[in-house]
Amino acid sequence: MATPELPVSCYALEVDGRLKAEFATRDGARAGGAELKKRFPTLQIKIYDAQTNVREEI
Repeated sequence: MATPELPVSCYALEVDGRLKAEFATRDGARAGGAELKKRFPTLQIKIYDAQTNVREEI
């Protein structure tokens, strides 16, 4: 099983521990995450910042 590579220069949505989508901006990632959270409130959604290697929970 191949491990997905972390992005190096953008933001990504991490859903229940798995990277699902990449965004060019933090605002885009936040909007995408907020929409998912609204539709599926039980998911654990985080924004991964590739430059700082930090995850922020939504």
